[in-house]
Amino acid sequence: MTRTPRPVPMAVTMGDPAGIGPEIVIDALRGCTSAERRGVVVVGDVGSLRRAAEIGGPPLNIVPVSAPAEDVPGSDVRVIQVGSVPDDLELGVIDGRAGALSFGFVTTAVDLALAGQVSAVVTAPINKEAWSLGGVEFPDHTSALVRLTGARRHAMMLATDELRSVLVTVHLSVKAAIESLTEQRIVRTIEITHDELRSQGIATPRIAVAALNPHGGEGGLFGDEEIVTIAPAVRTAQKAGIVVSGPHPADTVFMRARRGEFDAVVAMYHDQGLIPIKLLGIDDGVNVTLGLPIVRTSVDHGTAMDIAGQGLASGRSLQYAMTSAQRLVEAKTNHSNSGEMP
Repeated sequence: MTRTPRPVPMAVTMGDPAGIGPEIVIDALRGCTSAERRGVVVVGDVGSLRRAAEIGGPPLNIVPVSAPAEDVPGSDVRVIQVGSVPDDLELGVIDGRAGALSFGFVTTAVDLALAGQVSAVVTAPINKEAWSLGGVEFPDHTSALVRLTGARRHAMMLATDELRSVLVTVHLSVKAAIESLTEQRIVRTIEITHDELRSQGIATPRIAVAALNPHGGEGGLFGDEEIVTIAPAVRTAQKAGIVVSGPHPADTVFMRARRGEFDAVVAMYHDQGLIPIKLLGIDDGVNVTLGLPIVRTSVDHGTAMDIAGQGLASGRSLQYAMTSAQRLVEAKTNHSNSGEMP
């Protein structure tokens, strides 16, 4: 009798062990069926997860494994141990040791994904200050993932079931973000958005580009970035055959996209793109890194050090990120099997 091959699991990183990462991983897995848990392997610390499992809710059996494909009984939670959390690590306190450990969780998960041992990487939140204190050279998940995977281009997309927002600039001051806007950078973001949505099964993505200034600049009265930089980028992308329009006033374009007029909005800077997503529900948003050779999703919130270890953290956003990762894997697989090129 031929055995059906077991599906390749996704990797979920534990995040910062001093934050809410362990708790939201446990909470998210409690909300999964036994079959869904078998499709997940956690990359993190067994002890931290066992302690988190003691905080409210039904018990979960945490089992260390040496490889993602290693089988465990029933609904047990499989964990690949990376490093060791110090006994004196205090919950709710930013610590470089926790930062270094959480970076190790990420590098291990990425290595597994590149080797084809996991289907996707879903990341719980890290603390950027802890990474810096721990000697990590990257300021955030995205920059680390780009280097670790060798991606030639990338963009950050925040999404809910109702809206997708892709950022031209990310973790920069507003002043620096404006200064860094170039036609080439905007065109590249439009192209990545188009290609990724195609790979997800949207045959002809409709992309809107948000303006930078109030009312789209009012013909240059409130700034000329729309005239000098953004509109030329849109025209360049249109000439390449991409269905894109703009620049549209930012105060209405997200509403139009939510109503179904566009499949995604390209936003000029961090808060312009994130505020509409988070208004729709911080637990219902997912962070997707576009342009990587692997599928990566993440929660849409931080480490919440102020409530770590108190049993107050919800795994809803992480569960949504896991569900989104599975959908992306399936969509990309179906698109690849169809023989279409993005």
